Amino acid sequence: MAQIRVESEIPGKVVSIEANPGDDVAEDDAILILESMKMEIPVAAPTSGKIVEILVAVGDTISEGDEVAIIDG
Repeated sequence: MAQIRVESEIPGKVVSIEANPGDDVAEDDAILILESMKMEIPVAAPTSGKIVEILVAVGDTISEGDEVAIIDG
C-alpha cells in the first residue's frame, strides 16, 4: 500500500478534525474542516484507506498546498 499525502486545496484555519490515526476512511470522507472566507469547508480523503497521521491541529492556520494528513491507501 502506498502512503498518500493529503494537501489542502485552500488556505484557512482548522476548526475541527473529523478523522484520527487508525481510522478507516472512504474516498471523499471529511478528514478535517477548515474555516475560510467565513465558510466551513471539508478537506476530503482523495482515496480510501487508513489514516496514518494528522499533521495539523485545531486552531492551526494553513496555506494552500500544505500537507494536512497521511493516508495508507
